[in-house]
Amino acid sequence: MASGGATTSSGGLAGRYATALYAHADEQHALDRTVDEMDALGRLIEASPDLRRLISSPLIDTVQARRAALAVLAEQGFGKIVADFVGVVINNRRLAALPAIVRAFASLVAEKRGVITAQVSSAHPLNDVQRQQLRARLIEAGYGNVNIQEHVDKGLLGGLVVKIGARLYDTSLKSRLQRLQHAMKGAA
Repeated sequence: MASGGATTSSGGLAGRYATALYAHADEQHALDRTVDEMDALGRLIEASPDLRRLISSPLIDTVQARRAALAVLAEQGFGKIVADFVGVVINNRRLAALPAIVRAFASLVAEKRGVITAQVSSAHPLNDVQRQQLRARLIEAGYGNVNIQEHVDKGLLGGLVVKIGARLYDTSLKSRLQRLQHAMKGAA
C-alpha cells in the first residue's frame, strides 16, 4: 500500500490532486462519468504491466510519457476530463503518483457518498464468490455500504489483509507464520 498521506483523500499530494479533480468534474456536471473513468483507470493500471512500467520509470521523458499515456487513454475511450487530468499530472512530473491519486480519488468519492472503503490485499485476485463472501462478512461486521478496493500482494502467500479506516484485519498466511515463529521463539 502507498505510504505517507498519499492514499488519504484530505491530505498529501494524492489527496490534493484528487480533491481538485473532484471539484472540476463536479463543476463540469460530469462527476459520475469521471468517477467511472477513474475507477476504470485504476483497473487499467492494475492490469497492465506496460502501463505500470511507464508510470514508474524515471527514465522516460515527460513528452514521451504524455504522448504514450494519452494514446492509451484515447484508445480505451476515456473522456476529456480524465485525459486532461492525466496530462496535468504528467506535466507536473507526478506520473509516479498516479496510482495513489486514483486511490485517493476513490476514497474521496466514497467519503462524499457515505461509502466505507475497504482496502483488501490478497495473494491472488479474488473471484466473484470470494468477493460476495467478503462483502457478506463485512456487512455482518457492521459495514453496510462498503466499496472494496482490491490489491494483489504475492508476498502474503494466502489469506487476506483488510484495512477499513484505522482498523486492520490480517488473516494472511504470512502474518500467521510470523506469529507462529514468534511464539516458537518465546517457548524455546
